[in-house]
Amino acid sequence: MHTVNQILSQKQTNEIWSIGPDASVLEAIQAMADKRAGALIVLRGPKLVGIISERDYAREVILKGRKSHDTSVAEIMSSKVVTVSSSESVRSSLALMTDNHIRHLPIVDNGRVMGMVSIGDLVRDIISDQQSTIEQLESYIRG
Repeated sequence: MHTVNQILSQKQTNEIWSIGPDASVLEAIQAMADKRAGALIVLRGPKLVGIISERDYAREVILKGRKSHDTSVAEIMSSKVVTVSSSESVRSSLALMTDNHIRHLPIVDNGRVMGMVSIGDLVRDIISDQQSTIEQLESYIRG
């Protein structure tokens, strides 16, 4: 069974995509677009203080008629962030995300942000693992 650390190590970059809480929402949305990401970790220095997602933008800016350049990340970010350690299993992390209705999960070890995985990252890993098991069973059956 894989861990989220193994998922992080397979990602194309080790860069932690983040933004500060005082940045404008426009800056956050631009950074998400540039990185083709659905969310950014919000850091004050090295400390995780929140997460901002496209969903936050839609619900807290667009639907409320706010202006992206006049609204700070801190005003709309989720400050109660669900996290896991890098040793957490992919399956339990996926269950945690499902239970909490979240799509992005920061990985934090000893207070240090290690990265973030998406629900898509975890589902891809589970499908790949299942495909491998199927192929092994088919090979065994064929003898």
